[in-house]
Amino acid sequence: MKATQKSSMTLASNQAQPLMPTLSDRQREKLSVACTKIAPTWPLDELVAVNPWWEMRDQHFSDVSAKLTALSQAQCLMPKSYFQEIWMENLSPQHLKQAIDESGSDYSIESLERFLIEDDEHTHWHNISDFVDSGRDRKYKMAWRDEITHQISQFCADFFRYREHKVSYAETYQGLYSEWLATTRQDKGIEILMAEDGLTEQFMSLPETAEGLLAEALTVLRVTDESISDYAHALLLDINGWASWVAYLRWQDRLDGFDNSLMMDLLAIRIAWERVLWRHQKFHDRAVFNELKVMWRHQMNILPELIETHRAAQAKSWIWQRAAEIAYQSAIHQQLKHAPDVGESAERVQPKLQAAFCIDVRSEVIRRALEAQDPRIETIGFAGFFGLPIAYQPVGTDVSRPQLPALLKPQMQVKAILPAEQDQTTKRALNKKARWIEWGNAAPATFSMVEATGLLYAFKLLRNSLFPHEHEHPINHLPTADEFELTQNESPVSLQQKVDLAAGILHGLGLEQNLAETVMLIGHGSSSCNNPHAASYDCGACGGQTGEINVRVLSFLLNQDEVRDGLKQKGIEIPQNTRFMAAMHNTTTDAFTFYGPEAPDEQIKSWFVRASELSMQERAMRLGLDHLQGREVYESIQRRAKDWSQVRPEWGLSGNASFIVAPRKRTRGQNFQGRAFLHDYDWQEDEDVSLLTLIMTAPMVVTNWISLQYYASVCDNYVYGSGNKVLHNVVDGSIGVFEGNGGDLRIGLPLQSLHDGNKWMHEPLRLSVYIDAPRDYIEKVVAEQEVVRQLIDNEWLYCFRWDRDGTLERYREKDWISQEAI
Repeated sequence: MKATQKSSMTLASNQAQPLMPTLSDRQREKLSVACTKIAPTWPLDELVAVNPWWEMRDQHFSDVSAKLTALSQAQCLMPKSYFQEIWMENLSPQHLKQAIDESGSDYSIESLERFLIEDDEHTHWHNISDFVDSGRDRKYKMAWRDEITHQISQFCADFFRYREHKVSYAETYQGLYSEWLATTRQDKGIEILMAEDGLTEQFMSLPETAEGLLAEALTVLRVTDESISDYAHALLLDINGWASWVAYLRWQDRLDGFDNSLMMDLLAIRIAWERVLWRHQKFHDRAVFNELKVMWRHQMNILPELIETHRAAQAKSWIWQRAAEIAYQSAIHQQLKHAPDVGESAERVQPKLQAAFCIDVRSEVIRRALEAQDPRIETIGFAGFFGLPIAYQPVGTDVSRPQLPALLKPQMQVKAILPAEQDQTTKRALNKKARWIEWGNAAPATFSMVEATGLLYAFKLLRNSLFPHEHEHPINHLPTADEFELTQNESPVSLQQKVDLAAGILHGLGLEQNLAETVMLIGHGSSSCNNPHAASYDCGACGGQTGEINVRVLSFLLNQDEVRDGLKQKGIEIPQNTRFMAAMHNTTTDAFTFYGPEAPDEQIKSWFVRASELSMQERAMRLGLDHLQGREVYESIQRRAKDWSQVRPEWGLSGNASFIVAPRKRTRGQNFQGRAFLHDYDWQEDEDVSLLTLIMTAPMVVTNWISLQYYASVCDNYVYGSGNKVLHNVVDGSIGVFEGNGGDLRIGLPLQSLHDGNKWMHEPLRLSVYIDAPRDYIEKVVAEQEVVRQLIDNEWLYCFRWDRDGTLERYREKDWISQEAI
């Protein structure tokens, strides 16, 4: 009888439990769309510039701007005060008139001037937490928005701590939602901190799976299918920093061919808070909840209208933005129109020195300084990883570090070949250092390490203040060599593979003939102390690393006799007396370091020394050191690089504005003020348009990322930048930084990399790309490459054709527009 009764009670209990809702195919699709809209952010030790709107490039920039402002108040345009400042200073009525004509609008200059002094008040989308905050006593109670961000952020900082990497990041970090749920259910402090009795009970009733939670929340909140994608996007923008980190993990998995649903789990965590607050209000304050329901439903009904309101409100700001870009383009167009006529150049003579630099804007200054000393000096602009698809494994470590653009996946592994005795000594030193670093970076070590080392640590701080020394990078300062072992899939790279690789690189560099006796391959890197964002000053083409390894590996390959013999069979003959040498340009100090068994001759060394002096003197003006002369400039810049309290060691790529793809002889002697990426290219040596395709799909995309990272970090440093670097706390060694003790993970550039305390050092402009090639070459690339078409047609950058006669025309939506009026 008891067994029967118990069975009946169990059956009744099971029947009483409602079935867990599941996502429909349409809902799942809409949520997936929202999850794809967040661009990745790379870890600090591999920090590369990223366009934060990259995943929305299929839409016009102005449409993306309107939606982001409506959903989260994120800004893609500068405030009116900025345009007030540059009006009549940097841009003139003619520039504004040109922008008006381009837009096809009937605005007058007077109406646009009046716009700059009008007040702006436009409503925006509110998440449930925002509505609840509006009725909360903020004087005595913490805002829900702040607590939600803090709680999710602290959990993610702990969850994404380093773990032994498995097959994919999705597997390495599986269980994101379930671990958050278990952790939050045990955290009784949230209820106490927020002074909300009964809050913990709401977490107990949450579904156990991310999909179950999403399905239930969408049902409870009555989110329409039409609004799901925008609502989910708004929630992810609330925790944009951590969403960007999850997007990075997804990006890496995709490079390896794996699926990754971590973003959906993160979205479930954020929407779980919405569901908790909704039910908490329902059970604890019915009057407030009834008002909340009405406001929530009304907002969802007017969402399309809300986005359209912001689009209309921003229309005049976009004309001001375009006018600022026309002002810059007008100046550079005048330079390019009066460039030397290639057809009039004399027959090419054997150069004394050929120096290949990264296309980085800082190289424009040093290349100009080098070339000015002798007509026998030629410089070449090429992507800083020099076409090597490699990952570098330092001696004595298990680290494998990509040395190529983030868009690409390494195809080969590189190891330095050290003498046996040096190899063993290096490994012992590394093991000892690793144990010390592991202790110092452990979570409990914040105070215990300083306490345990006592006066020794205090002495270290004092020594660094009084006698600063150069920062030692944990990998860059490891011993390396001038000989390397290249492997692919754990097997040695064949001679034929090396020859094919070398031939492709020489073709891209334009060095298949007429080589100098000395061909210098020059990577670049920066030097600074106490700087979490140091990698952002290094080579973006090398994955946020210095270019040292790439140039040393390439010079090693090109100096091998067997590789040269193989190249000769392919029609590329390197003279017997030609030697490829590797060097590094320190962009903070403008000093050069030379590598290899042979040193350059004294004349070449003197050319580089003089180039450093000229470059330092030019950059001293931007650093506020123009009052110094000669040796004083050098000493001051050296101190900046070693000063642990220096927040502006150099200006990096601030000021970048254009990308010029043309033979160097067309731009030689022109001063682009360190604002132009210069990539060598001769269309007459590119019959199949393969080189131009490579340039427009790789270096052009990378420069677009750099351009828009700086642009976004200036326009909205709170969302797309990392705030005040003085307040930065590093998260788990390399994930990113908090500004202060918490808040969201910060992405992008710190204010000190963009602003000197008085004015912006970077002018937020979309990249202007100038290509010396026939129309049909450019049209072919755009037609075949969807990403390139999206960037051009949706105005994420400007694409111009620069003809040999000086004519300039802009390409967009299969049309060519003459630039004579600019």
